[in-house]
Amino acid sequence: MNLKLALPTLCLLPFITHAVNAEEAKKVKPTITASAELGFLYKTGNTKSADVKAGFNLKHQKDKWRSDVSFNILAKKLEKEDDEGNDEFETTDNKWDIVGQTNYTIGEEGKNYLYGNLAHEQDKFGGFESQSSFSFGWGRNWLETETSSFFADIGPGVTHDVTRETETKASESSSNLIVQVQALYTHKFNEHVQFKQHFVAKQATESGENSIYKSETSVTAQLVDALQLKFALRINYDTEVEPEYENTNTETSLTLIYNF
Repeated sequence: MNLKLALPTLCLLPFITHAVNAEEAKKVKPTITASAELGFLYKTGNTKSADVKAGFNLKHQKDKWRSDVSFNILAKKLEKEDDEGNDEFETTDNKWDIVGQTNYTIGEEGKNYLYGNLAHEQDKFGGFESQSSFSFGWGRNWLETETSSFFADIGPGVTHDVTRETETKASESSSNLIVQVQALYTHKFNEHVQFKQHFVAKQATESGENSIYKSETSVTAQLVDALQLKFALRINYDTEVEPEYENTNTETSLTLIYNF
């Protein structure tokens, strides 16, 4: 063995090992990740209004467990003229929702999972003061490639709705059995742009009871390492509402996301 060649290599070995370990550490995914999003729109001119959209998402993944909690809030204010002719901002929309789900992977392939899902929504101006639901069941990872993924799950559950009091009808609360179906499709066009389609159906088991359908379509673009720009369209549909309220509510937003 040539000692003149071996000695420099041995001297560099600690540095090479450190570089390899650092590279492997980068590849290890953290067990907890979080992101926060914020969007603000202020209009002036013939009509003045202010809209604020904010959200927070927390994910935890370890071994066979995977948990996801998301929180969203929306506030809208519109300038109106009061009885005395003074201009003032009046809240026209104010709502928030929180959704949490935990999955436990089963089976040798690791594609199937059992889940538990809990959701709650408060709406100051909608047909329902609040809507809550709980569901549990089975799901599967139907597609997983470098660029695309598709998850879907189904299970029984229960909803609890509280209607808003109107001039002709008092507030009422009801609990109903449902079958909940969820699907999430994601596709990366490249390392900077990603598309997501999320759909939730909470189908009432009895005729005449309220069923809920939710859809969120979004496109996210990477701006810098931890900052993203997100365009999203949310659609909520309730089958049973009072005549003075719409069945369908839509929300279009443009927000900045910061990943922790």
